[in-house]
Amino acid sequence: MRSWLMLMLLGLLLLLAACGDDTTEPPTETDGAEPQEEEVEEQEGEPQDGSGGESEGDADVQLLTVEFLNADGDATGTAELTQEDNGVMVTLNVEGLEPGMHGIHFHEEGMCEAPDFESAGGHFNPTGASHGIDNPEGPHAGDLPNIEVADDGTSTDELTAEEVTLQIGEDNSLLKEGGTALVIHASEDDGQTDPSGDSGERVACGVVTAEN
Repeated sequence: MRSWLMLMLLGLLLLLAACGDDTTEPPTETDGAEPQEEEVEEQEGEPQDGSGGESEGDADVQLLTVEFLNADGDATGTAELTQEDNGVMVTLNVEGLEPGMHGIHFHEEGMCEAPDFESAGGHFNPTGASHGIDNPEGPHAGDLPNIEVADDGTSTDELTAEEVTLQIGEDNSLLKEGGTALVIHASEDDGQTDPSGDSGERVACGVVTAEN
């Protein structure tokens, strides 16, 4: 009888010990965090090149400044070029020129090597027209009205170049590959004679590029 009681007591102790070892792991919660898939999708939709979504048109040039050199290679003023609806406005601020009328043209090469500036090539003429604003088969895209230099050798004339643009990529763009040049001549342009209106030597030159 005593042995049976001891067996019953031993069984009870083992049962209590087994209940005490029931260690259930707590649930792993994410503290209310949302699924990460939506964040990944949002990141994939953002521009990765740092461009901010800018269009190619944002690169168009609306204003630039041309710096003139004279035959000695010295600075002799500027021309401010502004894109307008009807062409390019040319605002001069030059000095050191002979008083009187002078021809002025955009030339086909963006180089101004003194003293003769022949490196600028001929007039900017992408359409193959004849020279001269008064020529029925003209003008060159680079032809401009004459400027008048005052007795003190300065000119602040404003001209409109209706046949050209500052929009990169256009056939008549002054900002074509390699650029163009703006050249002032020694004499007046007669508006008709090929190839340069009998306007004489090149006395000032400035390179026209988007890097000005």
